[in-house]
Amino acid sequence: MRKAEVTRNTSETKIQLTLTVDGTGQQTIKTGVGFLDHMLELFVRHGRFDLELVCDGDIEVDAHHTTEDVAIAIGRAFSDSLGERRGIKRYGSMLLPMDEALVMSAIDISGRGMAVVELDIPSEKIGQQFDTELVEEFFIAFARELGATIHLHQVAGKNSHHIVEACFKGFGRVLGEAVAINQLAPDEIPSTKGTIN
Repeated sequence: MRKAEVTRNTSETKIQLTLTVDGTGQQTIKTGVGFLDHMLELFVRHGRFDLELVCDGDIEVDAHHTTEDVAIAIGRAFSDSLGERRGIKRYGSMLLPMDEALVMSAIDISGRGMAVVELDIPSEKIGQQFDTELVEEFFIAFARELGATIHLHQVAGKNSHHIVEACFKGFGRVLGEAVAINQLAPDEIPSTKGTIN
C-alpha cells in the first residue's frame, strides 16, 4: 500500500497528515479555513485518496500561509508515497463540468515542477477567509513539491465557487489517473530516461 506521513512545522503553520494513495476517498481535514477544507474534501473524494490532515496556521493574518503550506505537505506526501514512480501511468487529463463552469485539468508526473493556471475567477474572495488568488498558489506549491507539470485552464464559468470546485474535482481525478498502476507495465518507470526526478 502506498502511504506517507508528513509533519511540517514552521513559524507560520504546523501540519500533520497521513495520506493513503490507494484509498477510497475517506478524509478528516481541519485547516481552519472552511473553503479550503471543502475543496480538499472534493479533491480527496474524486481522486479516491484517503487523507487525515490537521493544520494550525496563522489564519488571523490571512489564509495564504495555510493554503500554500498545506499544498506543500500534501505534495510531499504524494512524492514520498510514489517513491521512484515505478509503475505509475504518469499522465492524466480531463474536462470537468460544474454547472456553468468547465475546467480542463491535466498532469504529467515528470519530475519537473510547474503549474500553468489560467482562470478568470470573478470574485476576489470566497467566504470570509479564502482569497481566490490562492487557488494558483496552491497548485504551484503542489506541483513543485511533487515534481509535476499541472495545467488548469478555464473553458467556461461565471460563478467563482463553481470554477474553483471544478479545478479541485478535476485535479483529484487526473491525479488519481496519473498515480494509478499501469497493469501493462507495473514494474517500469514510465520514462525513456529510466528515471523521474
